[in-house]
Amino acid sequence: MTAIQSRSMTLAEGAVAPTGLRIRPQMALTFDDVLLVPRYSAIVSRRDTDPSSPFSRNIGLRIPIVSSNMDTVTESEMAIALARAGGIGVIHRFLTIRQQAAEVRRVKRISSFIITAPLTLPPSATVGDARQAMERAGVGGVIIVDAEAQVLGIVTRRDVMFADEEGLPLTTVMTGGERLITAPASTRFEEARAILHRHRVEKLPLVDGEGRLAGLIAAKDIEHIQDYPLATKDALGRLRVAAAVGVRPGFLDRAEALLGAGADALVVDIAHGDSSNAVEAALALRERFGAGWDLVVGNVATGEGAARLVDAGADAIKVGVGPGSICITRLVTGFGMPQLTAIAEAAAGAAGIPLIADGGIRGSGDVVKALAAGAQTVMIGSLLAGTKESPGMVVVRGGRRYKITRGMASLEATMVRDQKEDESQQQAKKEYATVVPEGVEARVPYRGPVADVLHQLVGGLRSGLSYAGARTVPELQANTEFVQITGAGRQESGPHDVDHG
Repeated sequence: MTAIQSRSMTLAEGAVAPTGLRIRPQMALTFDDVLLVPRYSAIVSRRDTDPSSPFSRNIGLRIPIVSSNMDTVTESEMAIALARAGGIGVIHRFLTIRQQAAEVRRVKRISSFIITAPLTLPPSATVGDARQAMERAGVGGVIIVDAEAQVLGIVTRRDVMFADEEGLPLTTVMTGGERLITAPASTRFEEARAILHRHRVEKLPLVDGEGRLAGLIAAKDIEHIQDYPLATKDALGRLRVAAAVGVRPGFLDRAEALLGAGADALVVDIAHGDSSNAVEAALALRERFGAGWDLVVGNVATGEGAARLVDAGADAIKVGVGPGSICITRLVTGFGMPQLTAIAEAAAGAAGIPLIADGGIRGSGDVVKALAAGAQTVMIGSLLAGTKESPGMVVVRGGRRYKITRGMASLEATMVRDQKEDESQQQAKKEYATVVPEGVEARVPYRGPVADVLHQLVGGLRSGLSYAGARTVPELQANTEFVQITGAGRQESGPHDVDHG
């Protein structure tokens, strides 16, 4: 019997169901039920704290913030903003396979010290060919190479911008010969920056000892490195990104396309992660695609559920059944667990595998409590759904600006999901009257750039670390103590007895 099977003993195997209610002896708590007890602190400034924490077994973050894999929260723009800030985004799966893979590629291409496979064209290409190729790839330059990959020249968008003849040969507009600036493939960051500055060029082709193309360094990528020192990057200097897959037929094809596009982690996205569906999907993904990427599975709400996912090979586990602001799973099914207790119980069963607290975060204080309870990161949906980088348009109601968000088990999300199914996965038209939604659609205030929201969350987290006398998240978890509070304590915690409207 495997470890997974041994954890799945059921009443059907011979146990006798007890009569009456089975109620756990301890009270289950969520964020508003507790406060953290202040401790002596030798930390002079909150800037002396370090909020870094692992997202998964092999991916570390400088800030413990993950954007939710919801279709009103995370596509490439949000994932880029989170990774640049030091967190990570999870591209939602409610797109066609091709569309989701394209979102992943956009993140991976936005920033890299060395572009290992730059866009190329042969010397026989025309101005029209270059325009089309650069537009399709979303880049601002193309390297001209011969059949042996020898670098002949470079053409930028500026070179073809005002060329009237589409059929004009690229060799007539390219920068080549003695004017072409190249550098050895071994060129380091500081050397590349000096060359770009000295020659006042924006792109620097790299060549091997035989003059063959070996890569490309762009000035804008060096600017990104300098502008975003906390960015979450892979070994090639590209921004990291995760992507969600489901458990329905075809999920392995989706996973293959996402990993091929460069996804650093796959997130098995299923509301009830303590299930054979989740376990079998995790095992199938690891068996099919091996190593070199991280596997995140969820959601669970107990230590037993977390332990089953550890046995299935999870590199991180999502925790939370029903705490989200637009989730009604608890109302519809009667099942769930208050989030703080869910985190603590999952931590006890996770055997050191990182936990992602998914749902219920309304501000920085909740972030601090979630981490103190045993999570390594928090996944945020509604707080980020109202930002500029989230998908969707801004709407105006009563003179105020909003964005629309929805639970992924809502009726609206179900209808959109069916419209975006891949042709190979098309099913018979669904009778939507028979759908039992476990989420709602709502509007959230427009909050401007996501960087502003992250600034508040991380600033509050740093302050929380200082109140605990902790410089790091592990020290917070080791040193803090919770105290349960009453309704009067909750009222006392916020503005009261004043007009603050």
